[in-house]
Amino acid sequence: MSIEKVRTYFARYGMEDRILEFPVSSATVELAAEALHCEPCRIAKTLSFLVGEDPILIVAAGDTKIDNPKYKGQFGTKAKMLTPEQAETRIGHAVGGVCPFGIEPGVKVYLDVSLKRFQTVFPACGSSNSAIELTIPELEQYSGYTAWVDVCKGWNDAPSV
Repeated sequence: MSIEKVRTYFARYGMEDRILEFPVSSATVELAAEALHCEPCRIAKTLSFLVGEDPILIVAAGDTKIDNPKYKGQFGTKAKMLTPEQAETRIGHAVGGVCPFGIEPGVKVYLDVSLKRFQTVFPACGSSNSAIELTIPELEQYSGYTAWVDVCKGWNDAPSV
């Protein structure tokens, strides 16, 4: 089970006890916010895409959407999300529990700047009823991120350039 991979991953850092499991689904931003009693924007949703043949993850604030022109400017291609089957095999987690922890080798992780406005955020932990609260520096450390990117819209009042 995917949450066990994440639990094993965090055990290396003595953090497995920080994983939260809920008796209800946290598979969507709205459900996760309800389970955590927090604002949806603080849910760190993890979106999976293909860039060429390579899978990537983008972790973004829960109140964002991918901005296609920004995405193309960053990655040089149109945003193409993985299918649920591809997410499970190429990333290592099923949709609803996709996260940047305990993932398949070679998957690059990008953090969207929409997350930087928070002290802590809540990414999933490999299942559709789990999360962990991390500071932004912890998210950087444990996600093994490649870079910060600016590929989302809808989270600030600034007009898109």
